[in-house]
Amino acid sequence: MSLTADKKKEIFKKFNTNETDTGTPEGQIAMFTSRIEHLTAHLNNNKKDVATERSLVLMVGKRRRLLNYLKTKDIERYREIVKKLKLRK
Repeated sequence: MSLTADKKKEIFKKFNTNETDTGTPEGQIAMFTSRIEHLTAHLNNNKKDVATERSLVLMVGKRRRLLNYLKTKDIERYREIVKKLKLRK
C-alpha cells in the first residue's frame, strides 16, 4: 500500500511551512520516514521479499542524503527534524 493523497497532505502540513510546498527537505524526509516505517512493517511479515528490501535500502539512503544536505545548510532545522521524527536515540 502506498501513501494516499490525504496522508501525504497531512505529512506536508505537519512538517512544512506551507502544505502545498512539497520540495522542502523536512517534508521529503518526513515522507521517506513514513514510507520506511511502512516497508519495515511489511518486511517483518514477509522476510523473503527481496525487492521490497532493496527499495527500503534505497529509501534509507535517500533520506540519509537529505539529512546530510540539511545538516550542512542549516544545523538547527536538522536538529529539529531529527527530534520531531525521533530518528536518533
